[in-house]
Amino acid sequence: MAAPLRVRTRFAPSPTGSLHVGNVRIAAFN
Repeated sequence: MAAPLRVRTRFAPSPTGSLHVGNVRIAAFN
């Protein structure tokens, strides 16, 4: 998961700026 920061999906990033399990789960459904 060392990809450059590129927003290509429609979920908002977490306030900490890192991906967590919730964002990964939403991204998997997009």
